Amino acid sequence: MNEMSSVPPFPQPRPLPPPLPSPASFSGDRGDFRRLVTRGAMLELVTFGFYRFWLATDIRRHLWSHASIDGDAPEYTGRARELLIGFLFALAILVPIYLAYFVISIETERYKTFASIPLFLFFYLFGQFAIYRARRYRLTRTVWRGVRFWMDGSGWAYAVRAAGWGLLTLLTLGALWPWREAALERYKMRHCYYGDLEGSFEGRGSDLFKRGWKLWLMAISPVIAALVAIVLRAVSGIPPGGGAIVGLLFVVWVFALPFIYGAFKAIEWRWWISGIRFGEVSFESDLSTDALYGLYWKVIGWFVLIDVLFGVYLFAGIGLIVGFGDMAHIAARMQGNIVVTAATVVGYLGIIIAVNVVLRVYLLRDVWARVAASVTAFRLEAAANVAAKGDLADALGEGLAGGLDVVGF
Repeated sequence: MNEMSSVPPFPQPRPLPPPLPSPASFSGDRGDFRRLVTRGAMLELVTFGFYRFWLATDIRRHLWSHASIDGDAPEYTGRARELLIGFLFALAILVPIYLAYFVISIETERYKTFASIPLFLFFYLFGQFAIYRARRYRLTRTVWRGVRFWMDGSGWAYAVRAAGWGLLTLLTLGALWPWREAALERYKMRHCYYGDLEGSFEGRGSDLFKRGWKLWLMAISPVIAALVAIVLRAVSGIPPGGGAIVGLLFVVWVFALPFIYGAFKAIEWRWWISGIRFGEVSFESDLSTDALYGLYWKVIGWFVLIDVLFGVYLFAGIGLIVGFGDMAHIAARMQGNIVVTAATVVGYLGIIIAVNVVLRVYLLRDVWARVAASVTAFRLEAAANVAAKGDLADALGEGLAGGLDVVGF
């Protein structure tokens, strides 16, 4: 017994240390990006839009290379020529479909309205397919620490899921949108890989709904107000001033939209980032709810300023060319005036360039920078010994996304 009592107790297991955080950062210079997109917007105009493939490649290289995790930035290896070839292949698919619909609509003019419904459904499915394949292309062109991301799965299976969830979301006035996003993201992430490290998505639709249900109610408030007005009119007539109140509520809603949308996007970004997994690697975001307000208001402010400057430009330019006076004489002098037409075209081209620069600087670069700087990765050591795996994807999906105007970054 004495010998038994002298045996030391069985050692208790030590608790696992908490996962070490690896913060992300963004170091890109805003002025460099502004010059990049300004030059690109001008070249897009003179090349009738074909430079956009080179511009998209340059933008991605800039954004990828300046967003780092644990001191290492990813590399974008895509090439503009791949995007151009993918777009040309996409045109070979889309143009015959458009032509066939045009011919059918001429032959069956009476049913043209109904014929547009299946066409819309087809292009919706095609667009979702393109979104999936475009993401697959971008992943296979992204390399971090010498290992490439990649993606498998079926674009058509994703498109069918997106269509089903889209119908349910429409029928519920957007209430099921969080569950739609969670379901589609789960499908995409379980087909994403970093080398041989499999991805997954842990975010739940109920969590996103709890965070954003108030914003959803505010977003559909005009619909609610319209329904209330219809009911009041049907039951007893709208009371004096009732129509003015509804109109005032609509004006308030319009001015509140940047706050509603900005808060919603910040919530969505936090939810999405926190749900991403690659093996044991997880992520968190501390992006504040008001982090994006200013960006949307700056875009609105720039749009107003651009409109004002364009109006001043037209007024001053027309006055200098045809002279000032009453509107009838000015209109008569403007008819057939080639100089006025050329000056107007130049003004519109200036608007196109300015709008493209504003959107890309504020809603692409600045959003990317703020979101990237808010991210922290955990258990990054689990991605230290992954093996390279996966094949490169073609750029057809990216081309289809460009042709259907659903391309992203």
